[in-house]
Amino acid sequence: MTQKTDHANPSKNRTPRHRAREFALQGLYQWLLNNEDVRTIENHIRQAHGFDKADAEHFDALLYGTVKQVGELRAGLAPLIDREISALSPVEHAALLIGAFELKNHIEIPYKVVINEAVELTKSFGGIDGHKYVNGVLDKFAAGVREPEISAGRKG
Repeated sequence: MTQKTDHANPSKNRTPRHRAREFALQGLYQWLLNNEDVRTIENHIRQAHGFDKADAEHFDALLYGTVKQVGELRAGLAPLIDREISALSPVEHAALLIGAFELKNHIEIPYKVVINEAVELTKSFGGIDGHKYVNGVLDKFAAGVREPEISAGRKG
């Protein structure tokens, strides 16, 4: 999996947390395709160029937390998607899992930020319109797990 070049979003503007999400996406992609041991994947990714600029703690939380909760996350996403989860592209699947994990477990991160980050990951690594799909699904997912935050935002 290679990252697409995006001249409108130069890599120098990527935050450590965004980099952590990029590396977590790559790890989940590898896990989804090869069902490799997560620790092996983590060790490999930690050796990747640029990992030193990532938020390693958030990377660990995303990679291990998402894998640990994958059944629960998939169950929450399944009614919101228009196909079997196995029919999703691995990039969209990984981005949806990361987004769903953050929406459920990291309420300190505003839901709009979580969704935007998942959309950006999909734009960088996924197919042409995959980001639109990820946006729509995570928006529906957020309505279920972050309803008070969303309602407060509409009133404010």
